[in-house]
Amino acid sequence: MIVLSLLGRAVALTLITGAAVQAGESKLIAWADLIDETAQTYEDPYRNLSYDQINDLRTVLVKRGDLEGQSLTGDARATAESVLDAALSRLADASIDADYLIAQRWLVAERREKAATAANPELDGKTVTLAGYAIPGPVDADGAIIVYLVPERGMCSHTPPPNANQMIRARVSSDWMPSTMHEPIRLTGNLSVEETIKAFHIVDGPVPMRASYLMEVTGVESIEDLRAGTPKTNEWAASIAEGLRSKGRLPIQTEGVGE
Repeated sequence: MIVLSLLGRAVALTLITGAAVQAGESKLIAWADLIDETAQTYEDPYRNLSYDQINDLRTVLVKRGDLEGQSLTGDARATAESVLDAALSRLADASIDADYLIAQRWLVAERREKAATAANPELDGKTVTLAGYAIPGPVDADGAIIVYLVPERGMCSHTPPPNANQMIRARVSSDWMPSTMHEPIRLTGNLSVEETIKAFHIVDGPVPMRASYLMEVTGVESIEDLRAGTPKTNEWAASIAEGLRSKGRLPIQTEGVGE
């Protein structure tokens, strides 16, 4: 009895974590490898603020805008002034400079944008292998099948899309395509740093799919492929299963393991 027949979801999980499997001359990478680490360290004066403090800053910005206009009169203006003063007072009590932080908001937004989209230049032009979940996209102009590889099941449908540097737009030259939404797969192909922004319908409506990478796929491995894989693949699967059993996440097998 092949041990993989007992795994199911466990195999999918190990695919996503990037467990070591031979992949020809490609480089096996993890999702963290896609991020440009040099763009992740930046000054963010908002980082340590609480939710309430962020909300007070938003209140200050909104109420000041309201009071600068001519639409508020009488009691409405007095209420807006009272709310503004209360928010400023709370921020001052916490030694927070509201004017400074409000002036910094667009600069911080730019830094966050760069951190979320910056791709790892060391992977540009490399042949890599990465496991994830496939979301089918519209066929490309030249007929190539398009999938988007994301690190977690449910992204772009039940939860928002990941950061752009955590999404790969993949062009598949074969006739393979996902059989289900968020099918767990492992892709091998040439990776390039190339930002794309496409919007198309996913489950509940149109979703902007922004990816920092493009992959020209040369190999696709599904769960079924690994279940019926080479002896080396089965040895890998058996070692993964043993690790899961040692953590109490799979029942202990006394016979038939790896056969």
